[in-house]
Amino acid sequence: MVTTKKISLQSKGHCDIIDITPEVEQKLGETDISDGTVTLFVTGSTAGITTIEFESGLLSDFQGMWERNVPTDIPYKHDRAWGEGNGYSHVRASLLGASLVIPFSDKRLALGTWQQIVLADFDNRPRSRQITVQIMGE
Repeated sequence: MVTTKKISLQSKGHCDIIDITPEVEQKLGETDISDGTVTLFVTGSTAGITTIEFESGLLSDFQGMWERNVPTDIPYKHDRAWGEGNGYSHVRASLLGASLVIPFSDKRLALGTWQQIVLADFDNRPRSRQITVQIMGE
C-alpha cells in the first residue's frame, strides 16, 4: 500500500532548521500501514532534509559548517541570472539533498534516541515550504 500526504510549514530562511519529526510521526499514525518506509521530499531548490540531534549547540555547529563551506558573502554566478542573492542557498540545498527515506516497524520510525528529522531552509528570506510524505508498506 502507498499513501501520500503533505506537511506545510513556514520557515524563516537563513539556515533555519525545523524539527519535523512530530509531523512525520503524525502522518504515519494516520495510516493503516504498520511496516515499511517513509519517503520525505521538500519542494523547492533552496531547502533540504536530513537527520540531526536537534540540540542548540549542534544546530549552531551545523549552521556554522554551511557558512564555512558554502559562504553567503562570495559571488555566485546564479545571482547574476536572477538578482536574488541566494546562489549560496541553491548550492547548500543541492549538497544536503531534497529527500530522505526512513524505515519504520510497528508504526515506529527507526530513528535513534537523539535523531530527529529536520528541514533546513537555506534561502535568504522566509518561505512557505511543502514536504511530500509518501508512506509505503503493509
